[in-house]
Amino acid sequence: TMGEDELIALIHALNPENEEGRLNLIVRMGASEIAKYYPPLLKKVRDAGLNVVWTIDPMHGNVEKSSTGFKTRDFDNILSEVEQFFAIHQEMGTIGAGIHLEMTGNDVTECTGSTSCAITAEGLASRYHTQCDPRLNANQALELSFMLSDKIGGTDK
Repeated sequence: TMGEDELIALIHALNPENEEGRLNLIVRMGASEIAKYYPPLLKKVRDAGLNVVWTIDPMHGNVEKSSTGFKTRDFDNILSEVEQFFAIHQEMGTIGAGIHLEMTGNDVTECTGSTSCAITAEGLASRYHTQCDPRLNANQALELSFMLSDKIGGTDK
């Protein structure tokens, strides 16, 4: 919901000397909103010559309630938001510098989707262990990592 001028003012307040590496801005808009709201913000910051590190958090903008009542996140939406983030940076000639994921090495069923697990809304209850936010399990996190590597410049082709 932050406007372009509000973001510029915040950046000036938090990094008045425009030091490189001092400020990390975390984008968490959701797969359905990032293409609409992120490019104007990124363009304004880029054109103002402000030094920020851009990171994507595709987890928080993609929370949904499943048909079975569980709080979940859909793998395809997480992947889509990350792909859009890097595509927007490529179009703007800027650098997306990082990704934040909520994940666990445990074999949980908290996020739906992916080809490695194919967790459905009905399957969430089998190993839903989170006390707070749904996490990708180890297989989903690895699958996402390999898919992103292929899309954003993996060298092993």
